[in-house]
Parts: sequence; structure tokens; C-alpha cells
Amino acid sequence: MITEIDRAALGDIRNPAFRAYASRYVDISEDFIEQIGKFGVPLKAEDGQEMKTRLERLREKGAHVRNDERSVYINNISPACLACQTGVGSATLFVSLKCHRQCFFCFNPNQENYEGFSAQTRDLSADLQEFKRRDACMKHLALTGGEPLLYKEETLEFFREAQRLFPGVYTRLYTSGDHADTATLTALKEAGLQEIRFSIRVEDSPQAIRHTLGRIEEAKEYIPFVMVEMPVLPGKLDEMKDLLRELERIGIFSINLLEFCFPLFNAEEYNQRGYAVKTPPYRVTYNYWYAGGLPVAQSELDSLELLEFALDNGFKMGVHYCSLENKHTGQVYQQNHSEFAPEMALASKKDFFFKTAKVFGEDVPRVKKVLEKRKKAIYNYQKQFDCLEFHVRDIRALQGLDVEIGIATSILEQRGGETLTRELKMEFTTPRLFDLEMDI
Repeated sequence: MITEIDRAALGDIRNPAFRAYASRYVDISEDFIEQIGKFGVPLKAEDGQEMKTRLERLREKGAHVRNDERSVYINNISPACLACQTGVGSATLFVSLKCHRQCFFCFNPNQENYEGFSAQTRDLSADLQEFKRRDACMKHLALTGGEPLLYKEETLEFFREAQRLFPGVYTRLYTSGDHADTATLTALKEAGLQEIRFSIRVEDSPQAIRHTLGRIEEAKEYIPFVMVEMPVLPGKLDEMKDLLRELERIGIFSINLLEFCFPLFNAEEYNQRGYAVKTPPYRVTYNYWYAGGLPVAQSELDSLELLEFALDNGFKMGVHYCSLENKHTGQVYQQNHSEFAPEMALASKKDFFFKTAKVFGEDVPRVKKVLEKRKKAIYNYQKQFDCLEFHVRDIRALQGLDVEIGIATSILEQRGGETLTRELKMEFTTPRLFDLEMDI
């Protein structure tokens, strides 16, 4: 068992050198939360026990809980969603970030060069050709936006070219559906599109939602896998349940329920609706590529309730909850599998971060004495922190010692042409509590 170290848990650490070292990360975490508060949206800590209770109930009812509880689904899940866990062989591109809708929760303005990419189109053929030149094994290719179908010919050519360069590649399209008329759906079928994901805004008028549902129903005649992907806005459970019933009637392949996020702007819109940012927002504080923002409190719990609703009503379509954390693991995997792992580190099968063990101060000599007797033990003393770092597998050799152990979480970064290891988090365990298979 590994324990999170927060301000209260610091007081339980007996070793003063360990406590001082861990306090740096507590300070960083608290400062991060303070900075989030300056965006102007209230903060709210959620009941972790309620989350565990709901997950356990879903497991008992047959739901698939995967990616270390970051993703939960029933019945069907897109193969592209499975591939997203590592991001290997997958790429999502866009023609332009231009969109005819103005969703208050859209995070595209956070994208680098948003104005430029909204005013012009990208050379998608060049992107695909570059994948081919690098001999990349592309298994999943997607087109998103903005709204891709504002550029129908470019969209169709992308899917044609994708199939030409990478025969058998699984392709998908993200769209509002507003421009997915019969002629377009026919052309997308001819271009080899395998999956189409429609977005539905639950705050739209009933007439607008019926229009989108009509597009979805028609798409089933042309595209093999028809899906819906949408954020779960807190306070909209009744509307969402009605929508799920209608999608089940239509018989779509699956719906992706996304954890709703605050995109770091539009605070007034979020305040008017009574939303709050979930704290802590991340399991590991880091600068993630995904520009979605910060998770909104209650969205995750509502998503799990919708999953249970679908189970209890015997739905046959897939229902998949995709958390913000689920979107981060591909980045971590790619960064930490791009180079050889540091020799003292183990890449976690749960979150793909590198893990090492550390002991401090008065515990260093005793642990070092044990490690010196192990032929393959690798360790390093860090004088600055009076700390001994070693491989987590060697914790099992310390069973006879009463020592407090820090579990460090790290990631590889490229800086100035060098690959460096950046430590991000410190947690607590002991030789008696630690279980390598369960914890790492």
C-alpha cells in the first residue's frame, strides 16, 4: 500500500529528513491549488469514498474498470479508445480549428496558435506523408476540429489518403453532425471511414437535439461504427438519461461520456451554472499536453451514475466513461518509453510514470547495509537531501527494518538535446505495507 502525502499526512512521518523532503511537494501542490483558485471558479474537494463505492458497485454489476480506474465501460468500447491508453500507432489531426458553434466549454482557444489555425487550413497530406516517411505503424487515424465538415473535400481526401498510405488503418471523424447530410455520409462511406463520433449539447433546445439524433440515425446506414461523444455537465442527469434512452433506441455502437472540464477561461459562465473545479485536479501535478483544462466537480460521479443506469436498464449499446486522467496516460507512456528507463527506476504498469524508492537521514545507513549485500542492487546517495535512492523491487529485502520509505514518481523530459528525469511526486510506504505488484 502506498499513501498520499498531504499536509495532514506530513505529521505522521517520523523521519525529519523525509518529512522535510516531502513537504516540498505538499507546498507545490498547495500552491498549484491556490493558482487554480485565481481563475475565478470555486474549488471543491470530492468524497473519494463515494467514488470507490460506485466503482465497486459497477464492478459487481459487470462493468469493465480499466486503466487504473481512469476508464469504465459496458458492452462496447471503440478500439481507438483502447489504443489511446498508450497512444502508440495513433494520431488525431485537424483541418482547421474553425467552428460554427460557440460552446462555452470548448478548450480549443487553449491550443497553440489558435487564431492562426482557425483562419487557415493545414496540409493534412503532408502530415500523413511524414508518418509514412518515418515508417510509422499507424493503426488509428482521426480527424477533429473545429468542425471538420466545414471543409468537406479536405476531410474526404484525408480519409482517402489515410487508407492509401496505411491500408487497414482504423479511421474516425469527430463532428457536431450539423453538416453530415446524406451526400456527405455517402462520400465518407466511400472514403473508407470506419467510425463517426457526433457531439450533442445537452443544453440545446429539444428541436436541435432531435435534429442531431436524426443525423445519427441516418449515419448508421453508411458508417460501421456510429458513436456519440459528449461531456457530462453536472445537474443534467435527467436530460442525460433521456438522451441515453433515445440513443439505445437508435442502436448506436457506443457513447463516450467525458469528464466535464473548465477550460481556464469563461469563469463567469461556469459560475452562473454553479460549477466548481474538482480538487485536487490531477493525481500527479504536471504540464499535460491535453488542453482540456481542469475537471469539474460532480461530473465524474454523474458519469458513473449514468453507467449504472445503463446497466440497470439492460442497454445493449456501449457506454464508456473517459476521465480527464484517462487522456493523460498516453502522454506519460510516450515520454517514458521514448528512451531507456533510468537504471534505478521501474515504469509503473498503472500510470506509466517511473517509480523509485528513497530513504532519508537516520534510515540511510541501515538500508545501505542491506543493499550492499544484494548482488544486483543499484542505489545512489544524494548528499543534498541526505537521501538514498534505490529500485522499488529492493524494498522486499527490507522486511526486517522499521524504516519509512518514499516512493518517487518521475517522468523523462527533453531539454537542450538531453534526456532528463524530472521528479514530480512523493508518496509514503513501509517494507511491511508495500506490495510491488499491487502498488506499482
